[in-house]
Amino acid sequence: MNIRDTRRSVRAWGRRLLYSFFSSLGALLGHRLGTLMTVLVLGIAMLLPLGLYVTLDNLRGLNLQQEDWGTVTVFLRPEVAEEQAGSLAERIRREQGAEVAAVSPQQGMADFAEASGFGQALDLFEENPLPWVLLVTPRLAAEQDIEATVGALSEWLGEQEGVDLVQVDFKWLQRLAGLLALGEAFVTVLTVLFSLAVVVVVANTIRLDVANRAHEIEVLLMVGASNGFVRQPFLYLGFWYGLLGALLALLLLALCLLYLARPLGRLLNAYGSSVDFGGPGAVTALLVLLCGGALGLLGAWLAVQRYLRQFRLPESSGAG
Repeated sequence: MNIRDTRRSVRAWGRRLLYSFFSSLGALLGHRLGTLMTVLVLGIAMLLPLGLYVTLDNLRGLNLQQEDWGTVTVFLRPEVAEEQAGSLAERIRREQGAEVAAVSPQQGMADFAEASGFGQALDLFEENPLPWVLLVTPRLAAEQDIEATVGALSEWLGEQEGVDLVQVDFKWLQRLAGLLALGEAFVTVLTVLFSLAVVVVVANTIRLDVANRAHEIEVLLMVGASNGFVRQPFLYLGFWYGLLGALLALLLLALCLLYLARPLGRLLNAYGSSVDFGGPGAVTALLVLLCGGALGLLGAWLAVQRYLRQFRLPESSGAG
């Protein structure tokens, strides 16, 4: 075979590939109701792990301030003046070797007004009701137990003169970080399980299509058609199922994020943080579409391969 014949063969193969590719899409449109139901099932199956992944990805934007987890908030009594607060802060640095940041009542009121949005309403107070606050952060070595160290420091601080309340907040931060780590594990598990579900749904759908065209397939095999030729249109069907399911999952995710944006914002404000919840980026969306198409291809291949073995069986028995 010369170069010209090779080029003709490649062109013919490419035209046949394109024809099968787009004709398979036409076959889907010819059975709109069945296609819609299958794509809807696939889209919901893909939406669940994708939605959890996007939620956790946005929550990772929260500044958990892990370097400050050992910080202890010390509220001084209202009668404690600036000089006494500074003296206590210096003593903590000297005796406990901790870092101390002093927050004056004026600064505390300004920060509260900015965070709460009650700026004008707070001007109605004749006197500032907030006390001096000390933010004490112990210097922790790598081998030190943060809970034991902070516990001992809190006990020492509570015994000091002028201290009204000692508050430790690192436990809820640790719990939140643990929940995020657990969520990431759930994403992995759900992705595996629902990917398997997508493969099974596509395989079952393609199996029904193959069964409906069993006679046609047998005729093609009898006249010498290869397995690849028979398999090709069904693989494209599986690809379209997976791709359309992934596209529907992305659309449903966008609608869900739009609906949940406000309550999620209120929840984050309760934790003192604000994150702009957004959907998956362009790279993630493209990866979802590719994975959806790949899962559809895999499901279709498994379904067709099973039937091809059955169709080839009589021929193999006769040859023996």
